Amino acid sequence: MAVTLEQARRVGYTCLKALLRFAFMVANNLVAIPSYVLYLIMLQPLRILDSKSFWYIEGVLFKWLLAMVASWGWWAGYTVVEWGDDVKAVSEDEAVVLVNHQATGDVCTLMMCLQDKGTVVRQMMWLMDHIFKYTNFGIVSLIHGDFFIRQGRTHRDQQLVLLKDHLEKYYRSRNRKWIVLFPEGGFLRKRRETSQAFAKKNNLPFLKHVTLPRLGATQVILKTLVAPQENGTPSGGDAVRKESKSKGLQWVIDTTIAYPKAEPIDIQTWILGYRQPTVTHVHYRIFPVKDVPAEPEALTNWLYQRFIEKEDLLTHFYETGAFPPPQGQTKAISREMTLSNLWLVAIQSFAFLSGGMWYCLFQYLYHCLF
Repeated sequence: MAVTLEQARRVGYTCLKALLRFAFMVANNLVAIPSYVLYLIMLQPLRILDSKSFWYIEGVLFKWLLAMVASWGWWAGYTVVEWGDDVKAVSEDEAVVLVNHQATGDVCTLMMCLQDKGTVVRQMMWLMDHIFKYTNFGIVSLIHGDFFIRQGRTHRDQQLVLLKDHLEKYYRSRNRKWIVLFPEGGFLRKRRETSQAFAKKNNLPFLKHVTLPRLGATQVILKTLVAPQENGTPSGGDAVRKESKSKGLQWVIDTTIAYPKAEPIDIQTWILGYRQPTVTHVHYRIFPVKDVPAEPEALTNWLYQRFIEKEDLLTHFYETGAFPPPQGQTKAISREMTLSNLWLVAIQSFAFLSGGMWYCLFQYLYHCLF
């Protein structure tokens, strides 16, 4: 089949745009990540004198870095529409966020749609596969205090012990509020066949759009971060309950990401922008942590039920292009998530100006020493 001149121009334009976007991303990383590290090195005396202020500043810088990643997709036309509960209402409380996992772009989508949720991004902790430790963003996540979890049965028990120790050491000392977890333990395309075989063997529902979640990390998070009184009725009545509201994990936010035609966006697409503008849909459902069972078997059943519900949500979305309305309502309401282009330009400018400042400073020091 012959290629027309118009098609050749379109392909050429797409390739040129992808090349320019990649060059910008590389430049962005080369100035933003070292600047983040160098600012925090310079602020180490503050960490000793006033740890709370240090981690506040680190959180702001961390949020700006994630906003830069979000901007790569935003400017390519990869936007987000949100459904279900309004999570802004619990943005100042502690929460664990359970997300289905389809591709590397899921993380970028969350980086984008959580940007307008108050202090969430700068006070959140991520649980991610250990391979991300060796990416360009690994040093940032290490400093911020994210946890890299190694997959596989041989590592499972040890990793859960390390996770518990990590939470006890870093979560509250750094004033973290939200913790993001992908309970499926891997991408949908990699785990679906194994999950379906396990479901068949154990007489569980057959799932196509999600996989059955794993219990371990969720159980450790709940055991470690939920205040003891949440598992029963606290002595002292309403006064004690009101006082303890800001202490411990308060909510579980069940988050479902859906892509049109079930075609997820990966990190390469996010960076290069060669796909046409796409709207990703994110559905939230908030559960009080006191309604989540603590016992392993009951918690496993509760988690399974959440992912069975995700399956139903995604099936409805792929058939209709929208999520179903909440129970008892006749219409589902969506909210278009927006970012300020002016703000994104401002933080990008700050990154490049910071990079220039550090370069000039090191040039000056080099000339002074040599």
